[in-house]
Amino acid sequence: ISFITFTLISYVVDVYKGLFQIEKQVKWLLGYILFFPQLIAGPILRPSQLLPQLKKNQPRHRRLWITGLTIFTLGLVKKLIFADQISRTIDPIYAAPDMFTSWELWLAVWGFTVQIYCDFSGYTDMAIGLGFLLGVKLPQNFQQPYSAASIGEFWQRWHITLSTWLRDYIYIPLGGSRNRAGKTFRNLMITMLIGGLWHGASWNFLIWGIYHGFFLIIERIFLKNILSKIGDWCSLAYCFFITVLGW
Repeated sequence: ISFITFTLISYVVDVYKGLFQIEKQVKWLLGYILFFPQLIAGPILRPSQLLPQLKKNQPRHRRLWITGLTIFTLGLVKKLIFADQISRTIDPIYAAPDMFTSWELWLAVWGFTVQIYCDFSGYTDMAIGLGFLLGVKLPQNFQQPYSAASIGEFWQRWHITLSTWLRDYIYIPLGGSRNRAGKTFRNLMITMLIGGLWHGASWNFLIWGIYHGFFLIIERIFLKNILSKIGDWCSLAYCFFITVLGW
């Protein structure tokens, strides 16, 4: 439901703003909304990214099939070999944390960090691979997010289509960075709050959104200047630890 909702909002807003012409044939609109490869985990598609491709008679080149199968297989390996196997180990720890030592709890946290990436990016790779098999090119959704040097950069690399959606449809319409610092920080926090709630309507997701919004704000205030002076490795360690703690 969450992916379909954002997909529909993109269509309605883009048509309203004149960025995309209204689609008069129901079959193409349903094809855009219910394009099955990306329904489970994205990427989130704009109408301009998918509708023209659906209407075009796509060539079925052997190269596209090989590329699609390769990407799909990579995603399947991430999901089945890594994410699902790690989940079997750490789920019992999260279910009864008082039964384990602090070292085991930390190992579960690190394990979940790997699991959520392999699970999410694995599903996305499978969607992109299926897209190639159907002659449709889907946008990249992950770009080595754990090598980011700041939380701002992390959100440029993690679930990229969600980050750009939040930027274009919430952050910029609220005023973005065009106003005073106080309003900019307000816009950032509102955007991240909505980003948290989009993942799930519960307090933990709301707090997670506030958590990331807080670090985005303090990076803008002073932390980014400090990170630029302390060296790449320290910046990477800071961002990775903050991300892991958030998970």
